[in-house]
Amino acid sequence: MAKIGVEQGLTNVQQALNEKGYDVVPLHNESDASGCDCCVVSGMDSNVMGMQTISIEGPVIEASGRSADEVCQEIEHKLNL
Repeated sequence: MAKIGVEQGLTNVQQALNEKGYDVVPLHNESDASGCDCCVVSGMDSNVMGMQTISIEGPVIEASGRSADEVCQEIEHKLNL
């Protein structure tokens, strides 16, 4: 199953992904994202200066304002599962 990095504080998303059998990795810093197929972030730390550091090649999904099920559905869609 896919390895999904989940930002701290998104416990409901972590639990939903675990229940679906995903390998869930907590994201404490950018280096934790290496090796992940996809990452889920809260969106609270939006980049206001327009600079980006790409840590993974896969999709990054913003969970702000979405349910855990909606996030899981987008992950499955993005990863074509």
